[in-house]
Amino acid sequence: MWVVGIIALPLLAIGVSVFFLGVSRKVTARIQRRYGPPLYQPVIDVVKLLAQEEHVSHGMVFDAGMVLALGGSLATVLFIPVGGLHPLSAGGDLLVILYLMLLPPLGLALAAGAAENPNASIGVSRKLILALGYEVPFLLALLAVMTQEGTTSLVAIAEAQQPSVLEWGLVRAPLSALAVALVLPAMLGLRPFDMATAPQEIASGTLVEFGGKYLVLAALQGALHTYIVIALFVDLFLGGGANVLTFLAKMGVVFFGGLLINAVYPRVRIGQALRFCWKWPTLLALLGLVVVMVMGR
Repeated sequence: MWVVGIIALPLLAIGVSVFFLGVSRKVTARIQRRYGPPLYQPVIDVVKLLAQEEHVSHGMVFDAGMVLALGGSLATVLFIPVGGLHPLSAGGDLLVILYLMLLPPLGLALAAGAAENPNASIGVSRKLILALGYEVPFLLALLAVMTQEGTTSLVAIAEAQQPSVLEWGLVRAPLSALAVALVLPAMLGLRPFDMATAPQEIASGTLVEFGGKYLVLAALQGALHTYIVIALFVDLFLGGGANVLTFLAKMGVVFFGGLLINAVYPRVRIGQALRFCWKWPTLLALLGLVVVMVMGR
């Protein structure tokens, strides 16, 4: 079962991530009164890009950066419990997840730097600045949850919420849940926090020099990042899942909410995004931590 979980979980994550890509295009199009592409369009794009021949190489660092980014995301997936699937979960796995989540941005930064494109450098700088903004409230909220549950095991935190809805982190730590919900679009790179890609300004930023199989790897890494962030939110605040289908259903609800925000809000400047993340979300997360420490478990 351990070996089956190691194989099945990444395949499940990739399948769900690609499906979310197709849904995002379709839902956004319908909100904007367009028909939109079919749900299987991402699969067509992957096949088409893999069939393209590459005649331009940016060197070994560029290739290594993409391997590091995608490998870091796949490794992170193995530590996140999905229903009853958690092959590598153990005590302290939440701390391991936080460290592993640093690898994909580092890999993308290496690849973008090797590309030597000004737009790529701008995209990386914006992404890192934005991460500096949302990491503060996110880490404070995680600290509140770990303090309240008395463990750093994500499996234990999810299982503690299983008895009833009243045990969900959303109910027991509402301030922390609200803080993470406010920065969730920034963590996912959705509007109004998509300034790191901004196709109309910097031609997709870090992805400006990506094509063919490199663009496929970058797209898969971005889709896996979406899966990881939403799965973490479900495990921390929405009770996890009694089974895989329940877990994926909760992920779908969270993802659909993010799509609605992405479809109607305009992009903000990086300075505005940083001020927002350090204002209300950070204040709520700090208050949530104080409440947990004062009231105890």
